[in-house]
Amino acid sequence: MSHDTTPTGGSMSTQYAVSADGTRIAYEATGSGPALVLVDGALCQRSLGPSRPLAEKLASQFTVYAYDRRGRGASGAGETPYHPDREVEDLAAVIEAAGGHAHAFGASSGAVLALRAAQAGVPIDRLVLYEAPYIVDDSHAPNDPALPARIQALVDEDRRGDAVRLFMRTVGAPGIMVSVMRLMPVWKKMTGVAHTLPYDLQLVIEHQQGRPLPDGLYDAVTAPTLVIAGGKSPQYMKNAEAAVAAVLADARLETLDGQTHMVKARVTAPVVAAHLTDA
Repeated sequence: MSHDTTPTGGSMSTQYAVSADGTRIAYEATGSGPALVLVDGALCQRSLGPSRPLAEKLASQFTVYAYDRRGRGASGAGETPYHPDREVEDLAAVIEAAGGHAHAFGASSGAVLALRAAQAGVPIDRLVLYEAPYIVDDSHAPNDPALPARIQALVDEDRRGDAVRLFMRTVGAPGIMVSVMRLMPVWKKMTGVAHTLPYDLQLVIEHQQGRPLPDGLYDAVTAPTLVIAGGKSPQYMKNAEAAVAAVLADARLETLDGQTHMVKARVTAPVVAAHLTDA
């Protein structure tokens, strides 16, 4: 893996890490201090989601790296067929560009990706996981194991809006909210990355079946880890975060009062900074 640090202009300098399969992964760095890489969840990229607001709040203490996961934003679509391991390699390439090791913050499926990377030996110093979207008991119906294939079929038929709607319905977004979003500029960005929804689902679907997390799932993850749950999130999500914390060697669970699955930088950033600077 290598990296190309040629800026591409614009209000924020975009740089590129080159993943193991040759895919160029776009990232930007803000601030100064220890490296912290932000790993987005489904439908998010640097220009849409929590990364830039978090980077703004954390830049006084960390050099914050926000990147576009493959197939999103300015990153390449992928030089080889998709597999979750390719995304681990993408994250590893960004961490290499950040100096060879870094802290990592992952939200939703990005939390699962960060965990998978740590399990694979990617040099992550400390981890923060915000609501890995697992279903580990009967407090929520299991997700359809065929969901990744169903959404892929919609994308292949160029029914991107239907793919996003199916995903949003699966994660519990109210129908009225989805209807309103379809009328907003954000809808174009979301449908523009609809082809990456199966990527996120492949990361999580195995552990959305209402079964406990297996022993040894993350036995190689030794980084001190903060697992965050939102106080207003559904019970199944709170149960999942407790389960994630329980299977990690060095983890602490914190519930943020009044918060949901949507990351609010103003509330989340201080908690992240406290964990990453805890001696």
